[in-house]
Amino acid sequence: MPAPRYAVLFAVLAITPSLGVAQTAGLTGTLVVTNKTPSTATIIDLASGRTLATLPTGAGPHEVVISPDGRTAVVTDYGGQPRKTLTVIDVPALKVVRTIDLGAYTAPHGILFLPNGGDSLVVVTSETTGNIVVVNVQAGTVVKAIATQGQASHMVGVTADGSRAYTGNIRSNTVSEMDLRAGTFVRTWDVPTQPEAINVTPDGKEVWVGSNATGKVSVIDVATGTVTTAAEGVQFPYRVLYTPDGRTVIIPDARGEEVRFLDRATRRELGRISLPGGGPQGITITPDGRYVFQSLSTGAKVAIIDVRTRSIAGHLDAGQTPDGIAFTTRVVPPR
Repeated sequence: MPAPRYAVLFAVLAITPSLGVAQTAGLTGTLVVTNKTPSTATIIDLASGRTLATLPTGAGPHEVVISPDGRTAVVTDYGGQPRKTLTVIDVPALKVVRTIDLGAYTAPHGILFLPNGGDSLVVVTSETTGNIVVVNVQAGTVVKAIATQGQASHMVGVTADGSRAYTGNIRSNTVSEMDLRAGTFVRTWDVPTQPEAINVTPDGKEVWVGSNATGKVSVIDVATGTVTTAAEGVQFPYRVLYTPDGRTVIIPDARGEEVRFLDRATRRELGRISLPGGGPQGITITPDGRYVFQSLSTGAKVAIIDVRTRSIAGHLDAGQTPDGIAFTTRVVPPR
């Protein structure tokens, strides 16, 4: 594989870790946060609140995922030229190890590690070409691409067994279903205008999708194909996150500057957290479901949210315009 293209910049950015303050007793692990404007990724130790490293990425990084073993983070370089790369980070080593060129599959955005792909396979959307692309991040190669039959396929959700993937197609106002094992397109559903946020329940029964233009959060019943409304009045339903037990749905509203909690079964709103001046965007959760980490794009911070009390437990410093965020239980010793 080609050597990382950002070696010089890495040397400048990966400086002595910044001092931090542990704000949540007993909370350990590591966060990786993408910072869109400076084109960097921040690695944060949760126990101390310290920034362990700030690493260069490709231009305009948006989303990030961490492998199940906590060793590899993969960033989608979405916002600027060449707009066709993934940045791969060795998390324990605190360094960029490779840049993957996706070739014709431009504007990579939504990304997930595949449940049956170990620590090697990710699926990523290619927004401009209308594909999802399976990539071996260790080998740095594209394994296969599946057409979504939609325009501006932005985010992706995958079932827990790794058999199905779903995309929200912003310009087509549809949601697509793809068979990951067969490598084929399956079907689409019409949904409210400008679907961006999307996630599929682990059991594969429901696909939740947020509509930027209408402020609606809709639910697709995969078995029947029916589309119903779960919430309205969300100014910009940026993402959809489930708690690990599947009972609660958490939705950051980037324009409304709040986070909503919904009961999945009844669709009843359980509560909200106001984040004035924050611009909540990327979101992730601890495996035990206790804490959510919410990037605050206009605040250059990450909010730590206690899910039980639906309250802010603390804040962490990030880079400018943080967006995508990923958590691992792996603890990285400071250098």
